[in-house]
Amino acid sequence: MAITVAPEVLPPKASFKLSCDAIEFCTKHVPHWNPVSFAGYNYREAGCTAVQEVALVIANALACCEELLRRGLDIDSFAPRLSFFLSSHNDFFEEIAKYRAARRIWFRIMKERFHPKNPRSTTFRFHVQTAGVALTAQQPLNNIARAAYHGLAAVLGGAQSVHIDAYDEALCTPTELSAIIALRTNQILQLETGVTRTIDPLGGSYFVEALTNQLEEKVIRVLNKLDSLGGIVKATENGWIHEEISDAAYEYQLAVESGRMPIVGVNCYRTEEEELPIELFEVPETLSVQERKLRKIKKERDELKVRAVRDEIKRCCEKNGNLMEVLVSSVGSLITEGEISKTLREFYGTWSPPVF
Repeated sequence: MAITVAPEVLPPKASFKLSCDAIEFCTKHVPHWNPVSFAGYNYREAGCTAVQEVALVIANALACCEELLRRGLDIDSFAPRLSFFLSSHNDFFEEIAKYRAARRIWFRIMKERFHPKNPRSTTFRFHVQTAGVALTAQQPLNNIARAAYHGLAAVLGGAQSVHIDAYDEALCTPTELSAIIALRTNQILQLETGVTRTIDPLGGSYFVEALTNQLEEKVIRVLNKLDSLGGIVKATENGWIHEEISDAAYEYQLAVESGRMPIVGVNCYRTEEEELPIELFEVPETLSVQERKLRKIKKERDELKVRAVRDEIKRCCEKNGNLMEVLVSSVGSLITEGEISKTLREFYGTWSPPVF
């Protein structure tokens, strides 16, 4: 049975609309801006599989494309600027194959469904962040090796940009030392290994090609399932996505706890030492500073303008207009992000994501 938590977020339909509003606004007013990066990383951090990560992120992007076409935009006016944000997890070859499968699926669906004239509309441009959830609190210096091969998998899979996580990810905000080591790991991959000198270096490998084909077939099955459920928004509203991710996370945890999935320092090659061999980051006190700034802004701004802006946002919601048109112009009144969010929640209501 699903357990609900306190409502804090906009309903899926409203969140989806805001994403499409942002893309439409940028297409019309700042066409060289990259308006969105469809994130699969958050799905993966929550516990989904590599297949689910790709399927969900592509389903989200396709739904946005269909909505923007419904609004009258041409596919080539916005598709070349769409981008993606994926994770890089522990299974080295699976991650490489995942990126390759994502690129093939996106190309084929875009070409067959939307018939773009610009080849860039079919390009799966993606950023990768190494998997924070795969890094361990136990023996944290081992995470330097993990993050390095996570980054290598991203490069071999065709990522345009890569973020390497710090080795203390599971324990705290990165310290100066852990942050610089993460940066140097990235730079070593880029400058010393030579892996950036060729495109798709593992293309033609029997194992990688076979694994890419397998993952592609599985992703397509999930995409078809999402279509049968009415799309990504409805699958979110009815809890199907949350349940699928929850089940996958549970299976992963069982594999770790049973030892079927070895995690060095966690369920094998453990040490008796309890003392952490690293320095932990101490969070500076910044809340009171920000609170003082906020109080000063609210004291000095024109409250009548803020009220007028909130009314304008509400009218835009009622007319189902493009909210970005209003929100971008509204910030000049010094309305806060929290006040904008409150105004949207007052109109759209809130939604409690199911927890399984």
